[in-house]
Amino acid sequence: MTSDSGNSQMDILIVGGGMIGSALALGLSRQGWQVGLIEGAPAAELVAPAAPATDVNAFEPRVSAISLASQRLLDELGSWRRVQDSRHCGYRQMTVWDGDGTGRIHFDAAELHASSLGTIVENRNIVRALFEELADSEVTLFDGVRVKAWHGRDGVELEDGRRLNAHLVVGADGAMSRLRQWSGLATREWDYDQQAIVCTVRTRQSHRYTAWQRFSPTGPLAFLPLLNEAGDDHFCSIVWSQDTLEAKRLMALDTEAFRQALGVAIEQQLGEVLEVSERFAFPLRQRHAKDYVTDGLALVGDAAHTIHPLAGQGANLGYGDVRALLEELARAKARNLAPDDALVLARYQRRRKGENLTMMAAMEGFKQLFARDELPVRWLRNTGMRWLNQLPMLKNRVAAEAMGITE
Repeated sequence: MTSDSGNSQMDILIVGGGMIGSALALGLSRQGWQVGLIEGAPAAELVAPAAPATDVNAFEPRVSAISLASQRLLDELGSWRRVQDSRHCGYRQMTVWDGDGTGRIHFDAAELHASSLGTIVENRNIVRALFEELADSEVTLFDGVRVKAWHGRDGVELEDGRRLNAHLVVGADGAMSRLRQWSGLATREWDYDQQAIVCTVRTRQSHRYTAWQRFSPTGPLAFLPLLNEAGDDHFCSIVWSQDTLEAKRLMALDTEAFRQALGVAIEQQLGEVLEVSERFAFPLRQRHAKDYVTDGLALVGDAAHTIHPLAGQGANLGYGDVRALLEELARAKARNLAPDDALVLARYQRRRKGENLTMMAAMEGFKQLFARDELPVRWLRNTGMRWLNQLPMLKNRVAAEAMGITE
């Protein structure tokens, strides 16, 4: 990777160097494209090692449940081994239950002949691993600077006044993507009137390398297993999605009261919650671009779609975008086509829109199902969960689809 070399003309310019954009930049560079990557944060901050986690406040609150399919992609890019050198926790089992009933589903990696169902990783550790790999690539990095404007075929303008041109600009600039807004690509979106509370906790009992998720009418609560450098298996990252008024009430509690409320909400599955880190809350909104591409522009990851966090699939959908775009651009290069060829971009959009919409619809269905409190609906969902749990072939098929291990 080189810093700005003065070359303002590239094949592909990626805006956003997070988990998705940096992976795409690395993959495209390996294909031989001339790639530029624009990232608002200084690269030195992104590769700085994390402090050892001796307490709950040392973990980053933003974590992702990385599926086996996403792991394969990161491994092909040479970054997964670097992720494994940082804090991470593979989870072997997952337990999901209805807090207002008796329905429960238990998934086990051993039934799928896999070592894990996925891996919980702090987002910053994935970004660091990718940037460490980018250091040995031909990607031109423009760090510590943001894009001021997109001028279509006339390229992008940086806040420091520089102008950059590329055949294809890729927006990997997150849920509030300015590139999407500047391009006029419309979205379908709605507010869930919920907030997600995230923090790190330490529990009396081991998490047993299990992801725990309890559903309630006001939203799901997930305990995602973490490990520190010493292998302590009593840490978890929590994502507690609640209706906005309830989330605000929980955020207003003092630490002791919140700790107790959290233990009750998870039904003491891991014993007493002993410690709670600083809490953060963010509003939940589903958003999907009606089109992922336009003339000379493509969107990936959260710039194209955001999803409710109840299934932890946001990062994995983004990596699905990366793989599809890499494959389509590799095919374009083999055929001597430009990266902004309309048919190439159309193929990318066609491959990803259906899959992303299917996952988003499924998650919306789950949310609506568990939000209903009528007795017949409660009976139906609890009966359905127990029924699915007793059908290992069907249950494992569902798990394999989520893991991305079906071919």
